[in-house]
Amino acid sequence: YREQLGSFARREATRLLAENQRRKHKYIVTKLGEDWIFLVLLGLTMALVSWCMDYASAKSLQVYKWMHGELQGNVLLQYLAWVTYPMVLIMFASLFCHLVAPQSIGSGIPELKTILRGVVLKEYLTLKAFVAKVIGLTAGLGSGMPVGKEGPFVHIASICAAVLSKIMSIFSGVYENSAHNQDLLVCACAVGVATCFAAPVGGVLFSIEVTSTYFAVRNYWRGYFAATFSAFIFRVLSVWNKDAVTITALFRTNFRMEFPFDLQELPAFAIIGISCGFLGAFFVFLNRQVVLVMRRQTALTRFLTKHRLIYPAVVTLVIATLTFPPGFGQFMAGELMPRECITSLFDNFTWTKIWGSPPPPGLGRSAVWLHPQVNVFIILLLFFVMKFWMSAVSTTMPIPSGAFMPVFILGAAAMTGAVTHTVSTAVICFELTGQISHILPMMVAVILANMVAQGLQPSLYDSIIQVKKLPYLPELGFGHFSKYNIFVEDIMVRKVKFLSSQSTYRELNNLLKSTSLKTIPLVDSKESMILLGSIERSELLAFCDWWLSAERRILSQRQGPASRESWESFAYVDEEGAEESEEKVCDALGNGIKAWEEAELDKQIDIDQIRIDPSPFQLVERTSLHKTHTLFSLLGLSHAYVTSIGKLVGVVALKEVRRAIPHVALLRPRSPCSAVPSHACAAVPRALCLSITLPLPSFLLRRSVLLHRC
Repeated sequence: YREQLGSFARREATRLLAENQRRKHKYIVTKLGEDWIFLVLLGLTMALVSWCMDYASAKSLQVYKWMHGELQGNVLLQYLAWVTYPMVLIMFASLFCHLVAPQSIGSGIPELKTILRGVVLKEYLTLKAFVAKVIGLTAGLGSGMPVGKEGPFVHIASICAAVLSKIMSIFSGVYENSAHNQDLLVCACAVGVATCFAAPVGGVLFSIEVTSTYFAVRNYWRGYFAATFSAFIFRVLSVWNKDAVTITALFRTNFRMEFPFDLQELPAFAIIGISCGFLGAFFVFLNRQVVLVMRRQTALTRFLTKHRLIYPAVVTLVIATLTFPPGFGQFMAGELMPRECITSLFDNFTWTKIWGSPPPPGLGRSAVWLHPQVNVFIILLLFFVMKFWMSAVSTTMPIPSGAFMPVFILGAAAMTGAVTHTVSTAVICFELTGQISHILPMMVAVILANMVAQGLQPSLYDSIIQVKKLPYLPELGFGHFSKYNIFVEDIMVRKVKFLSSQSTYRELNNLLKSTSLKTIPLVDSKESMILLGSIERSELLAFCDWWLSAERRILSQRQGPASRESWESFAYVDEEGAEESEEKVCDALGNGIKAWEEAELDKQIDIDQIRIDPSPFQLVERTSLHKTHTLFSLLGLSHAYVTSIGKLVGVVALKEVRRAIPHVALLRPRSPCSAVPSHACAAVPRALCLSITLPLPSFLLRRSVLLHRC
């Protein structure tokens, strides 16, 4: 008994120890799968990537300037070096991105807005795109061309978040949830902006304004935590590399704090804001026109498409030639690289006072703005005009490039806000300079610039979405009250393809062949049209394939009454007549299979064997366009069924909502007669019956006919 008790105690102790170890392991794995671990890894990774890219691009620019300085005295060699170096880097970036991941070309924010809308874009969040984006962007920044880092870096951060989510799914299954991953992508956008400018607060606000139509407050702490951590590590790495003495603002200014501006200067700030609004709208227009010209099917564009390196090489050649310091570049500070431009424009020297006199000590790189024969205002004007079109054209090259920094050099917070339709650029500017003494005039300028730009052009990112025809839902315009008077019944598709509980497999097969709908509505019967639910296309395809599969045919033949005879008739075959009867056997077998399939197709569908979504999203006929747009944007819907007292009367998809938005301004308020039957229109005063004389699409002509009838 004692021996048995001792062995039992040892076994029990071993079991308890193993269970305790498993519990500890599970606890550790669960803790590793929590969000704060993910956010720390994301912030740390992006800070390292950002610092490495800045370091590599800075070294590249040092080599560029060193080559130009060493060849001083020989203008021809200087020009060749000044032009060849950026051309090689830009062509390398273009070729590398085209070969590795074409999805890495461009900003990345328009595609990310579409992804956050719920649309799946293939290959945009893969490791290949990450490598291509990082290397291509580093080469572009190191070339000295007017391209920015902010847009591509938001895309890089999103790719990093997507890859980390796949790794973290080992520890926690929540990272396999698409809704949770959408929340993490929003945080990644904030991290991308924060690590570019060391601006965590502005990064979070900018990511909300740019990427999200509706923002979930639960993501606030995630965004600020990750953005703050990444910005902190980014600046610590600069201190570690002795680029800075301590953690300070990226472009620190030293303007006076006791009397930052006079109250009488506020109208001047307002004029600056309005001017930047017009200029920002023109920048978006110019950028879009360049892209549209390159997309037209002409002999030149076909040639440039076939030889992809010619366009970026020509653009780089023209820009480098115009900025060549001994040439025209001496009249527009062409010697300065983008970061040097910001540093010199933020210095605290009054150039008009020191122009024409010996430069004071500490002027540094700002001395290139002072030409002995040309007024400083002429140089600034030439710089603005030339950099304006150069930036608009450079962002169209097939390389990873952003427009935030080039536009920021031209018009700081106001013009950047006008181009991107954001107000958070003012906050980013405060964090970049470390000074908020001008918060009031800057906010006035940014808000006025936004008001002007939004009334003239879409944002740069929405413009790219329109040009690329991405499936994104644009915003409804302000002040268009017709969005409350247009209803779902005016824009819905009335001829809906559906399945009923009495449909046959033949009807199902024909429906799958004739349409590419991802979900198909299921109704009670063709007469009642009561909506029962919806079925995924993949589910119907799998079920249809199984219904006509060889395995099911063999199983049904074996279970049938004549199965033994049919199978035994081919069990014993005379060997001498085998060759002669082989073709007859194949024909008989093929005819039997065809007859069986025809019989099975005429049977009624067994709905109980199919997985049905019993509650697809539904709208009523009188749902306004404004509410429909809100629901589609908030829930990320791709379509919604329109019902009347439970009956399916139509379907409205993202395409119909997008098509209706541009025509909102063409409609006048709906008259009372549009809500009453045609036989009652005679009782309505004619003054209330408004006719529509503007050219409208077909889905709005129905209302026009009704109003004219009234």
